[in-house]
Amino acid sequence: MAISILGISGSLRSSSSNTALLRACAAIAPADVKITVYEGLDKLPYFSPELDGEGSSPADTVLSLRNKLRAADAVLFSTPEYAFGIPGVLKNALDWLVSSGEFTHKPTGVISASPLATGGDKAHASLVQTLSVMTADIQEESKLIIPIVRTKMDANGNITDPELERSLRTLITYLATKSANGGRH
Repeated sequence: MAISILGISGSLRSSSSNTALLRACAAIAPADVKITVYEGLDKLPYFSPELDGEGSSPADTVLSLRNKLRAADAVLFSTPEYAFGIPGVLKNALDWLVSSGEFTHKPTGVISASPLATGGDKAHASLVQTLSVMTADIQEESKLIIPIVRTKMDANGNITDPELERSLRTLITYLATKSANGGRH
């Protein structure tokens, strides 16, 4: 049975390097690993605890995201950095997931990629911290910061840097192995 990884990009841009990285991961994943890129961050309503508490029911888009996360064996994020943090649309999605439990001990990978030499390190740290509070299982082997990303991919989103491709394969293999060896499902 294939390992299922849900990829979530923190960017809504159609030409996003972070979304392209997730698609590249899906293309280079081993045959027994299926990576599906989530499309729908822009469809989630603004988070409000009043819409997600007792006696209320969150929007169908929220329920769909939660179901996709529950069904996935692992999750792989790839995010840009905006103003030294994660994009608001990604933070909004995470806010909908804080108390619903989808990340409890779920093997999770975090990539940040940026055209800058810092690789989006502040967004990376912020996302790791938020996911850790949500009890996601994030290890050093499942973290990757990619500086000057546009020099490592072509205009079609293909990986052109052999070292980056090796790093992505290693991260995917780690998540798949972690999932197969007792990661929460």
